[in-house]
Amino acid sequence: MTNAVFQRPKGTTIHRKDGKSYLFKVESYWDKEKKAPRNRQFCLGRIDEETGVLTPSNKKARTAQRAAVAPGVTATSKVYGPYLLLSNLSKDIGLTRVIRQSFSDVSDELLSLAFFLAQKGDALSLSEAWSQSHKHPFDKPIASQRVSEILRRIGENDRQRFLSLWLKQLSEKEMMCFDTTSISSYASANEYLKPGRHRNNEPKKLPQVNLAMLFGQESGLPAYYRELPGNINDVISLKTTIDSLDFLDKPSLYFVLDRGFYSESNVDALFANRYRFVLGVPSGRVWVRNILDQYQNGIHLPKYRQITGKNESLFMVSHRFQWGNRRAYLHLYHSASKAAEDYDKLLTRLAQCKVELETEDRKDYNAEYYDRYFIIKRTPKRGLSVKYNDDEITKYRNQYAGFFCIMTNMKMSSLDVLELYRKKDIVEKSFDDLKNTLDMKRLRIHSSEAMKSRLFIQFLALILLSAIRIRAKKVKELQYKSAREIIVAMETITLITYSGRYGRIITEAGPQQKTIAEAFGVKLEA
Repeated sequence: MTNAVFQRPKGTTIHRKDGKSYLFKVESYWDKEKKAPRNRQFCLGRIDEETGVLTPSNKKARTAQRAAVAPGVTATSKVYGPYLLLSNLSKDIGLTRVIRQSFSDVSDELLSLAFFLAQKGDALSLSEAWSQSHKHPFDKPIASQRVSEILRRIGENDRQRFLSLWLKQLSEKEMMCFDTTSISSYASANEYLKPGRHRNNEPKKLPQVNLAMLFGQESGLPAYYRELPGNINDVISLKTTIDSLDFLDKPSLYFVLDRGFYSESNVDALFANRYRFVLGVPSGRVWVRNILDQYQNGIHLPKYRQITGKNESLFMVSHRFQWGNRRAYLHLYHSASKAAEDYDKLLTRLAQCKVELETEDRKDYNAEYYDRYFIIKRTPKRGLSVKYNDDEITKYRNQYAGFFCIMTNMKMSSLDVLELYRKKDIVEKSFDDLKNTLDMKRLRIHSSEAMKSRLFIQFLALILLSAIRIRAKKVKELQYKSAREIIVAMETITLITYSGRYGRIITEAGPQQKTIAEAFGVKLEA
């Protein structure tokens, strides 16, 4: 044994024990507690100092080393990290189980396509190349023709069975938020595509399909969805969705709804179905203002003031009343800073309403503003005259600006109701995932049946992305990363499979992959 033959690599040292030599990597670091430099060593394996041959201590490295020199051994590799993350997460939240209960014959293929959308967000026609290079539940290539077959095989009964089981699983633990979004399309042969009121600056000339969705308020997970014609407004969509739940083995639901869904018929439907709800109510309704008038002089007393955030305090009071023969509560909230903001918004909207009236281009959603805040006359000589109703505008500024109201049929404090209502912001984040991360700003499918199946797989992928986003928020190192960024970070982990008796190994994970694995309970093993 002579050190002249073997040149020790830089940054390593050799320890000898029982006649054997072991090579260690030496790493320097700064000890914050002792405020001094320190070294730590990692054993790389046993070294033959005469030949320089290293026998790795790591089992993966030893397997790779033996396979590399064995005759006739072949190796294949697949991207493995995203599969580890998504499959573990899907099992954790119960998604895998519900899919297999509902789609026993194509469950693995459905999961694979949902994984593809979560990872890539591309058209399903591009999934074939991905299925060849990535590990996924089906674990075989999925040709584009097979994708078309799967879309045809996802029937309405199967989808509704899944939604029933999935909704029941989530609703047993938490309240549901409800909201809608719209998706535009260039397609023509689809009866769901209608002209409607577009959201988020969508092109106004394109027809659209509306999606109504329920979300678990605590988990942040999409719980149920329903596609609706694009000309269905928010008020009608809630009633339609409530009616559709009769088809399911519907559980006892708790709804959290913003004021865009308020109507007397919707409240009646919520009561009739024995749903518990928290619902924003427009403060301009006559019955609401009658209640507000009772608290104009007293609500600003110190006993009604509550601290609701770091830089926010509100005056709040609860009023019990009867909705028909049902008991209900209206929670009133007032903010001085919001009063100035509300008044400015009203003036901006009224300026637009005045233009609409003068050009006789009325909008249905502004009808209440036309009636209350304008004096409209038409005479043979002067024609159309549109003037502001100054008395009503002044009354709003002095008595109603700065108020917002929440109605519920549950006995809760005003502060608890407010916190519950504000948690519904998870809906907007999920819709952002749907349209941007999952590339659903435009529908590229023409027939309604194909569209329904495509939306269903999109819904599955949205569940996965939402689960990643919600869990990542709880981890300091991951809280500012998007779900897609976390998935992409795992793509450096590869599964290598050797022929014969050499089995398979996965490549080493870096610090970021280890952080993700720990946060999501993923075991980094083949």
